[in-house]
Amino acid sequence: MASTNDPFQFQEFEEAGNLLEANRDAITISIEDEDTKPERQSKAAGYTPGGDDEDPLASDDKEELLSGQKKNVPFWTFEYYQRFFDIETHHVRERIIGSMLPWPGKNFIHVYLRRNPDLYGPFWICTTLVFAIAISGNISNFLVHLGKPNYKYTPEFQKVTIAATAIFSYAWFVPLALWGFLLWRNNKIMNLVSYSFMEIVCVYGYSLAIYIPAVVLWILPYEWLRWCSIVVALCLSGSVLVMTFWPAVRDDHPKVMIGIMSAIVVLNALLAVGCKAYFFSKPEPALPAETPAATVVVKATSSS
Repeated sequence: MASTNDPFQFQEFEEAGNLLEANRDAITISIEDEDTKPERQSKAAGYTPGGDDEDPLASDDKEELLSGQKKNVPFWTFEYYQRFFDIETHHVRERIIGSMLPWPGKNFIHVYLRRNPDLYGPFWICTTLVFAIAISGNISNFLVHLGKPNYKYTPEFQKVTIAATAIFSYAWFVPLALWGFLLWRNNKIMNLVSYSFMEIVCVYGYSLAIYIPAVVLWILPYEWLRWCSIVVALCLSGSVLVMTFWPAVRDDHPKVMIGIMSAIVVLNALLAVGCKAYFFSKPEPALPAETPAATVVVKATSSS
């Protein structure tokens, strides 16, 4: 019979298994060491399961996103204006449609901007309108003088500069003046609604979107069609501006209220009528050609 201490039996393996189990117990985390060992292991691995040692910058970003607040940066930095170009395409589309189809009782700022104005849409709307006016004006001038014997077409590139000066001056300086006036009145009357400068610029920029299809119609040399498109564009664009800024002045003095609303409508009308009068002026009637006999008579009279 084999001895119980026979070295060829599998007792060493059983002892090795016991040692392995003992060794596993030594390196695993026990309930008593839960408060100390995971901390050392997490520091060694560079990872904290509980998230207590997260990046402070990431936590700050999460807090800003959850609270809806943004960092206050100086207005002369690129970061300040970068956030005004961070907008989704469907938001721009909704704002363009809302500016072309105003609904009574709906404030453009409250319904579409939601305290998140952008400069992406107003910039491209103004730029598109500038080129639309310049190109349509050149095409209209070409169609009017087409077929005349002594007419030679020359593109008028200066119209782009003039149109850009007019459109961007209206889209920036008028909101600046309106913002300053509303800020001044808000300091005098505390219950007035106040808008930021970027919100006012955004409203004025989107209100010009309706003029782009109107300008394209001005290519056709029909004065009645041009004036009809001007009236429709003025009504739609003016309605957006009036319904947006009416809550900001309705509690003010009646004279101030009427004055500011009239100024908003009149400046909008001056822009449309001025562009039509300068870039799409009515063609001058052709003067009758002088006959040779008449020329001879004039020369004979002058010589005598």
